Amino acid sequence: MAINDPFFASGDRDWTDTDPGVKRRIMVWREDMMMVEVTFEKGASGTPHAHHHVQSTYVVEGAFEVTIDGVTQVVEKGGAFLVAPNLVHGVKALAAGHLIDAFSPMREDFL
Repeated sequence: MAINDPFFASGDRDWTDTDPGVKRRIMVWREDMMMVEVTFEKGASGTPHAHHHVQSTYVVEGAFEVTIDGVTQVVEKGGAFLVAPNLVHGVKALAAGHLIDAFSPMREDFL
């Protein structure tokens, strides 16, 4: 991907399939942060994983079973969660849903 434009409009970027029923697109980024839009079909899961980035996630639509470091809680539309670096975390969509993830620093592996 080329140098990031500081503005994002829906349709500006392509979607990438990540897991079955899950796709994402990068919205904006710079070296110290990145914002990513993620959609889930009902029942789809984000594979449990860990990374050195701080991650904050806002639930735009739907409901998700969120597990962070072995603790599970349901987070619904309007809710959010925060993942500290290197903690194993993952989600399962209890309904079709839409998340906005923010990472610091940016996820170079997403580019």
